[in-house]
Amino acid sequence: MTDRTTGRRSIGVWDLVFFVVAAAAPLAVMSGVAPLAVMFGGVGAPGGYLLGGIVMAVFAVGFTAMSRHVDNPGAFYAYISRGLGRTTGLGAAFVAVLSYVLIAISFVPAIGVFAHDTALSLTGLDIPWQLWAAAGWLIVGALGYMNITLSAKVLGVLLGLEVLVLVLFAVPILVQGGAEGLSFDSFNPANVFGPGVGALFVLAFGAFLGFESTAIYSEEARNPKRTVPQATYIAVGFLALFYTVVLWAAIMAYGPTTAVEVATEDPTGMFFTATEKWAGTPVANAMHVLIVTSALAAALAFHNASARYLSALAGEQALPSWLGRRTPTGSPGAASIAVSVAAAVIVIVFTLAGADPYTHTFIWLNAIGIPGIIGLQALCSAAVVAFFRRDPHGHGIFTRLVAPAVAAVALTGTVILIAVNYDLLTGAGAAVNTVLLLVLPVTFVAGLVVARIMRSRRPEVYRQLATVRPDEPTSVGG
Repeated sequence: MTDRTTGRRSIGVWDLVFFVVAAAAPLAVMSGVAPLAVMFGGVGAPGGYLLGGIVMAVFAVGFTAMSRHVDNPGAFYAYISRGLGRTTGLGAAFVAVLSYVLIAISFVPAIGVFAHDTALSLTGLDIPWQLWAAAGWLIVGALGYMNITLSAKVLGVLLGLEVLVLVLFAVPILVQGGAEGLSFDSFNPANVFGPGVGALFVLAFGAFLGFESTAIYSEEARNPKRTVPQATYIAVGFLALFYTVVLWAAIMAYGPTTAVEVATEDPTGMFFTATEKWAGTPVANAMHVLIVTSALAAALAFHNASARYLSALAGEQALPSWLGRRTPTGSPGAASIAVSVAAAVIVIVFTLAGADPYTHTFIWLNAIGIPGIIGLQALCSAAVVAFFRRDPHGHGIFTRLVAPAVAAVALTGTVILIAVNYDLLTGAGAAVNTVLLLVLPVTFVAGLVVARIMRSRRPEVYRQLATVRPDEPTSVGG
């Protein structure tokens, strides 16, 4: 087995929180996606985001409990392997790598589009989006290759600015009572579970993508048994409350009835118009700029997570060994370069094919990555139940059974809702949607095939897949 030593453990709790929340891209989610949630889910949209956060918090109960016993940067792959067997785990690993890499790549053209529109709006400069995307690609690639603590510092600054501008947006609205006075109809279950609940949940649950990546950094974290659980709960709790309050404020800015009309007629301008009215033009202009850095931060966070997944699998010989090569500072340099190269190739191919950088490249890549990660969360929850059924490790029944079982059911239901409402994500026809939906099961089966080949031809390597700390037994089913 290849040595997975990564150098000194330099990541603290708040570094991990920055990675997770930055990956969620709160400003991009609120200003770019949340209006669509209002369009489809009506005034109950904030309640949908709150419910999504609750489900993710329930998922985190079993996920973080297992993180104390499976110290492996493969995260989903390692947990599913330990609970449901190495073969299923490797299938999940292939899906995880694909999902993370595609989401990381998707933000490259998004950076270009957001930067182009911002420059045109604020300065009149009409610089092609491709040049902005190339600049973003270079920045993400360079930071991803360097020491992880530098990425954490950059993400911390960008995230702080995102949060600040959304706070400056929300506070005046809530303090002054909005356009029609504060209303709590957004949290009425009848409004949350309205006719558009399926579409609402697609957007709301997708807003929490990436919080599970805390475990991916376990080899680089200080005291991971404490750091990973703390960072996970802080990130989930913050995102749930922040999304809910900010979106509720946006609805209050217009009044419940008018807000739905605005979200339907002008979703891209909903937040910017309200910000200019309630917080002033300078804050609105800052929001235009920071949506670019929000996409940049998300790209960097998912780039880092993707590189660590590739490196972890290479270290266990499930992928070519050269992907596991690290820099002197401990960063997965080779895997980082591989993600950058993949991003360049895919974005160039889409561009040469005439695809729109946002509605095609960005949306379609996310349409594969979003259900991929949520599906892995459901499978991971089932793995938690199986893992602790063999040995409770001192955990109570809620932690080892009730919470993960509830999460598995809720997340499976979410995947089904995504599949049923898939055209909402893609805006494409039946043929394209079918191809996009088939990517994930085909990738999963490919992982199963690789696992079977390894089991028959390289049994000694197969037996070491998803290995953990020396104080844990490594025997696990096939």
